[in-house]
Amino acid sequence: MTIKERPPVAICSDSHFFEKDKTNSILVMGVGNYLMGDEGIGVHIIQEMSKIELPEYVDILDGGTGGFLLLNCFEAYKTIIFVDATMDGKPAGTISLIRPKFASDFPSALSVHDVGLKDMIEAVYLMEVVPDIHLFTVSIEEINPMTIELNDKVQASIPEIIKQILSHSAELHLKKV
Repeated sequence: MTIKERPPVAICSDSHFFEKDKTNSILVMGVGNYLMGDEGIGVHIIQEMSKIELPEYVDILDGGTGGFLLLNCFEAYKTIIFVDATMDGKPAGTISLIRPKFASDFPSALSVHDVGLKDMIEAVYLMEVVPDIHLFTVSIEEINPMTIELNDKVQASIPEIIKQILSHSAELHLKKV
């Protein structure tokens, strides 16, 4: 069912974290540089998810190029699903799900945003309570600076990855309740 586009629910502001109980919520955070073509697939996916009706336990956030400003999200949510691009040698548009235990488990750096992301993840593992982290990746073949256009195969993977994210979120939610 397609509905009017809604802004992402998760906002990285202190006031938002006091407005909603996130005990049973799952944050889906898309990361990447929107202006680097396929490298911004995580952000593109969040934009597409903002156009559909989501379960009440799913919050979405355009995490952009990551960084320490997002650390309060890790304090607020017990479960976080990242969505990011990877250059892993698989065909463009291949979707994978991994359970990273360390920052080194994240895909190899694609651009400057991954340095900030990996630093942020290292900081998360130093926190008193570490959220349950899941990572969906979409394989890409190249980075094209200064474009928001996606490779046809990467673009075609968006409906399927959203389906997988929502299915995985439902499974995780059922384990919580």
